[in-house]
Amino acid sequence: MKIRAVNLGGWLVTEGWIKPSLFDSIPNKDFLDGTGLQFKSVTIGKFLSAENGGGNIIVANRPSASGWETFSLWRINETTFQFRVFGKQFVGLNGAGNGSELVTTAVVPGRLETFEIVRKSDDLNRVKIKANNGMFLQAKTGDKVTADFKGLGSWGDDDPSVFVVTRIGGPQGEFQITNGYGPDKAPKIMNDHWSTYIVESDFKFIATNGLNAVRIPVGWWIASDPTPPLPYVGGSLKALDDAFVWAEKYGLKVIIDLHAAPGSQNGFEHSSSRDGSLEWGSTPEIIQQTVDVIEKLTARYAKSSSLYAVELINEPRAPGVSLDALKLYYASCYAIVRKHSSTAYVIMSNRLGSSDSKELFGLASGLKGSVIDIHYYNLFEDIFNGLTVEQNIEFITNNRSLDVNGLTTSNGPLIFIGEWVAEWEVKNASKEEYHKFAKAQMDVYGRASFGWAYWTLKNVNNHWSLQWMIQNGYITI
Repeated sequence: MKIRAVNLGGWLVTEGWIKPSLFDSIPNKDFLDGTGLQFKSVTIGKFLSAENGGGNIIVANRPSASGWETFSLWRINETTFQFRVFGKQFVGLNGAGNGSELVTTAVVPGRLETFEIVRKSDDLNRVKIKANNGMFLQAKTGDKVTADFKGLGSWGDDDPSVFVVTRIGGPQGEFQITNGYGPDKAPKIMNDHWSTYIVESDFKFIATNGLNAVRIPVGWWIASDPTPPLPYVGGSLKALDDAFVWAEKYGLKVIIDLHAAPGSQNGFEHSSSRDGSLEWGSTPEIIQQTVDVIEKLTARYAKSSSLYAVELINEPRAPGVSLDALKLYYASCYAIVRKHSSTAYVIMSNRLGSSDSKELFGLASGLKGSVIDIHYYNLFEDIFNGLTVEQNIEFITNNRSLDVNGLTTSNGPLIFIGEWVAEWEVKNASKEEYHKFAKAQMDVYGRASFGWAYWTLKNVNNHWSLQWMIQNGYITI
């Protein structure tokens, strides 16, 4: 059976751009995990910087701000934070906390690396930073920033403890939501979302509109439900259980897609990265932890008639994820899936950023029921900027067609176009033009030996929402 599927993105792994309203009520939502902050001293007129990018001291002598001058937030609560620097160390007080010197040497943050941000009530871009010793940071000179300023001071331009803050947008995924609301509020927020965003009637809609499967992105913490590690909250596993019940009722197949792996496999919000870092695969322990997630999910649903495939990880990114680590993980997971199911397909996602689209063929070709997942978007790359309607369609019918044909071999793995969307960089395109663009993609991707999946069923951006596109005549399946 060839899959004509739709992704249920933004449901069990939440993404801010799919449902931004989830973030609306977070206290102090300007300062979420991963937000980049740049601090300019009002007295010196220069930016704070982690000297050498980390492993050294904090200075205030940079006339402009870039990487070393950007501090990534780790949010503890509404007003308390830790600051991660370019080299992934944390700002903290030196020694036992009795002194006032600021250093960036800790790789695991603790009490001495925790600060309070105080914002001026009538000018929220003016802030003071209170250290663990009870004192505020001050820029004494360009080369001397210390935590020894007493009291709130004047907030004027003559106050060395005042900094003007510039926010650089960070990821807005499930980590930011759950940690932003905190353990008291997050459970209700998330369970309300899971119980209302995708419901049984959506599965009926999918089944009656020419589709035969759903690809369901999940996060690694689902395997620890109902008591996942903080800041995540329990409830997503029940939602996945419901999805299988509905899929069986309406004759749909399910692809379980591990969309967010421990430590993040790509640094993007949809992998639930805390601060944009990619740390998955860095140790054997984190790989084994992920293998255990695949085992728990496969064992739970192996007997369901709707389980069609298990996708081992979504969009690992090169070079941060090495090919050797990924192959080791895939081989281990394949054995685990086969331990519980002889029929479920095993999907292995290509690495983002790799120049070799066949880098997994050597591994996958020897494994029965293996599938390679490739994602195609006429977006996110400069080559699509300025293309006309006709040029976008020609790119699909020529370039993408060649790609799909080149990846399809008689003795190799099956090919799955696991994500595509009828959206592009064309401005003011007509309904008919969108329809032609979508049809061209379905014609080409329909030749993929495993099938395709649209991203996604629901979205606040209409053309990303397959439900809206079908209901309004932009797509006919």
